[in-house]
Amino acid sequence: MALSGCLNRILYYDMKINIIEFFIETLACFASKTAVVDGERKITFGELDVNARRIAKTIIDDCECKNCPIALFLPKCIEAVEADLAITYSGNAYMNLDVKNPVERLGNILSLIKPVAIITNSCFKTIIETIASNNVKIINIDEIDVGKKVPSSDYLLNRISDLIDTDPYCIINTSGSTGTPKGVVLNHRSFIDFMAQTFREYNFSERDVIGSLSPVIFDIWSYELCLLQGRGASIVVIPDTYSAFPIKILQLMQKQEVSYIFWVPTIMVNIANMGLLGQVSLPSLKLCWFAGEVFPTKQFNMWRRCFPKVLFCNYYGPIEITLDCVYYNIERDIPDDEPLPIGRAFRNTDILILDEENRKVCEPDKEGELCVRGTSLAMGYYNNPEKTAAAFVQNPLNHSYPEIIYRTGDIVFINGFGEIVFKGRKDSLIKHMGYRIELGEIEHVIINKLRLVKNGCVVYNHQRKEITLYYESENELSPAEFRKSIGNTLPKYMIPVAYNQLPELKRNPNGKIDRLYYSKFVEE
Repeated sequence: MALSGCLNRILYYDMKINIIEFFIETLACFASKTAVVDGERKITFGELDVNARRIAKTIIDDCECKNCPIALFLPKCIEAVEADLAITYSGNAYMNLDVKNPVERLGNILSLIKPVAIITNSCFKTIIETIASNNVKIINIDEIDVGKKVPSSDYLLNRISDLIDTDPYCIINTSGSTGTPKGVVLNHRSFIDFMAQTFREYNFSERDVIGSLSPVIFDIWSYELCLLQGRGASIVVIPDTYSAFPIKILQLMQKQEVSYIFWVPTIMVNIANMGLLGQVSLPSLKLCWFAGEVFPTKQFNMWRRCFPKVLFCNYYGPIEITLDCVYYNIERDIPDDEPLPIGRAFRNTDILILDEENRKVCEPDKEGELCVRGTSLAMGYYNNPEKTAAAFVQNPLNHSYPEIIYRTGDIVFINGFGEIVFKGRKDSLIKHMGYRIELGEIEHVIINKLRLVKNGCVVYNHQRKEITLYYESENELSPAEFRKSIGNTLPKYMIPVAYNQLPELKRNPNGKIDRLYYSKFVEE
């Protein structure tokens, strides 16, 4: 088949039901092209496909399931790409786990989601076996017989031909206030819808090279897999150890001719503050997306001045919205003291800004809660109907028929340019280092689970980007004692940085800890 014919076929997004259909069409064009670069290792699309189908056959033989969650317990590597594709090939939903998470947190996730199988390798098998229940199948990819007959793509497609586009594609875990993460269920249709706009708008092609920095538990990783499957773009795995030596990230991008990055601002701020911009030329870089937290405009402008030919795009959206729901292509100068707008809604997504009386906010500069309706909405939280019902609610502006919206809890306003601007959170949910964190979960662990202190209040210093604990205790605990105890239960990015002992925490008139007071105090 001619190359142009392949690419034209790939444009028929609305005919696709399952993401793997994009991959099969891509294979017809780019089987011999490099798909993933992982250190000194490389793999072509053809080799990736064979390995994925082999793993898929093992999943089918061992589990005989469809539309079920299957966990992945591997670091970001070629095998992680193979396994996620294999899970999709098998007609199931992948759920990537963080191999660096504490054992207890992993156990909480597995107890809630109850995956039918966990894919891992020999290095991590022992760890996950101590956490998983006995009825979960552990699939060690190192033990799969490479001589085993590999099923054809047609066989696998026929097997999943009864699936529909609203069946789950993946489950992404996010922080929960009670100490157990919530599993957000995202379906094929919402990803296909997002691909339809972004592929066209940014003219992605097989010539693109992705500088992949985000962990496999991020939705950014899921989009990078979509680009690989739907456009034949190559993924360059950036080792997470490079975050401590950002110059290595830039050098790797230069060596591999990276053209596109989708990063969390934290690392970009660090690179700017360390004076690394301009030390490494990046002539291949054309497009930079960032999301997950606020990017300080001063440091952003450093990037833009250094790479004037790069299109920078501010993306916004909680995990409950497939990838993102609002975006802003930055094509005008923005002063250092003004926030970067988050822009406008994606195609087929409607943004409602509601005031405290659930009335629609239309006038400029008036604040309200950002709510979302459309195909991009997640299906809810896996095995958690109460949390789902609380977050995914009936549209208060529509009394005629059922229509679900998601209330983000984020406060926004429309500026004089007609652009949406993020103001802050209405509750205790924050974005830190790209992770969405419930401050209440940290409090729950410190006070109720570990009982380190009698009372505590966890707040976030947005200026310094620090999680801070104020606590009541007769004896002062050292930061090292806190970190050691908390680190056994929570991941590193959720451990407070600053600790402040007080004889008594300030209360509001109803006797509760005055969180608003400490939220403001920590910023002063």
